[in-house]
Amino acid sequence: MKSSSRFALLLIAIVLTGILVNTWAYLGEAHVVRKELKDFPQQISSWRQTGSDQQLDSETMSVLKASDYLMRDYRNADGQVANFYVGYYATQRDGATYHSPLNCLPGSGWTMSNADRVSIALPDGRSIIANKYLIQNGEQKELLVYWYQGRGRAVASEYWGKIYTVVDSVFMRRSDGAMVRVIVPIEKSEAAALQLATDLAAASANALPDFVPN
Repeated sequence: MKSSSRFALLLIAIVLTGILVNTWAYLGEAHVVRKELKDFPQQISSWRQTGSDQQLDSETMSVLKASDYLMRDYRNADGQVANFYVGYYATQRDGATYHSPLNCLPGSGWTMSNADRVSIALPDGRSIIANKYLIQNGEQKELLVYWYQGRGRAVASEYWGKIYTVVDSVFMRRSDGAMVRVIVPIEKSEAAALQLATDLAAASANALPDFVPN
């Protein structure tokens, strides 16, 4: 191919990219309909809310930069308690994005170990893959399960979550999404805590799309 032809193709590619980027910026985010997380069901399957929703302080919120969030304890029929958190971002174009527990928890004095992935079987027969960690702060031991959700996807990998966000920003005009987290105190065993965490995670699956749109 002649150099003049290569130059012409490169120029066309640059112009088209410029048009795409400017159109993307001009149109902004596509509008999505969702409910506020404060209205998340107080009972999901066998889990019922216990206590009031927990509020984050202004210093934490200035770092978190979530558009909406929920942090709530649930108790099952056997009296076992799990903490459920959803941090939702209406857009990630302005730099606000998911805060990985890998960054937040060690900064709060927690150590993280036994890293693994776990499959969560959903009521409709599907399954999602989530991250699993044993976390400890002094004598306090808990099991952490979390994943990233939004725009019809649930992924464990923060890396792939960011790639999908870029792709969906271009083709769907959407970068909204959430980090979903379940923490369960380890009382009997790590395996028992994992069963509780995945049970609550699965129970939340039907309700979540109303608050974190597909």
